[in-house]
Amino acid sequence: MTDAIRWRPSPLFVGLVVVAVASGWALASSVGDRGILTFVFVAVSWVVTLCLHEFAHAFVAYRNGDSSVVFRGYLTLNPLKYTHVVLSLVLPLVFLLLGGIGLPGGAVFIDRNALRTRFANSATSAAGPLTNLAVAIVLCTVIFVGQGSSALWPALGFLAFLQLTAAVLNLLPIPGLDGYGIIEPYLPREWARQAALVAPYAFFGIFALMLVPAINRAFFGGIYGLLGLMGVSPLLVQTGHNLFQFWF
Repeated sequence: MTDAIRWRPSPLFVGLVVVAVASGWALASSVGDRGILTFVFVAVSWVVTLCLHEFAHAFVAYRNGDSSVVFRGYLTLNPLKYTHVVLSLVLPLVFLLLGGIGLPGGAVFIDRNALRTRFANSATSAAGPLTNLAVAIVLCTVIFVGQGSSALWPALGFLAFLQLTAAVLNLLPIPGLDGYGIIEPYLPREWARQAALVAPYAFFGIFALMLVPAINRAFFGGIYGLLGLMGVSPLLVQTGHNLFQFWF
């Protein structure tokens, strides 16, 4: 397999992008059922950004000495190449369906010993959530500049909400999340070994915390506040969420 093929976007990823663009166009053109189209557009776009999140991890790792990510196919943006499809795709989609939460997915496997410096390790961990943050900023800018009356705009608002939620959650310094990965190279090795024991349960811990009313209100209040600073109203997000859950 040549390097060009290892870097080429996979047909699956290209197909997901095509579906996202087509459903977005249909929403903008008011063609078809708004609820079903919003569901398709947001769900597929969410998977696309999960691919970009994992690609960012792999790309930064590659640039800093880990060539194994090329041979594992991580640079092709193929979600089926991830170390654990359930953690990377299925669980985030399930939490999206259940509560409209942009839960971060599992990471690609990085050979941390191949990375040249502690900073490279931190940068590799930071690349994923920073990608979500960048996507959120782009979406908010598009909404602020061009918001219209079609159902595309609430869908974009809800998608921006998911991106910002994923970025903030993933930057928390909790074992198993990228925020912890950023600081882990600088921690005592014994602390890191102990943290590795609880890392697999990070997803469930976050979900449990979100069930606490006070924490839930504070967290989502902060997310809506940040979106408001970027020109996206809570009403637009809520409208998009309601359209997304068309079965209610």
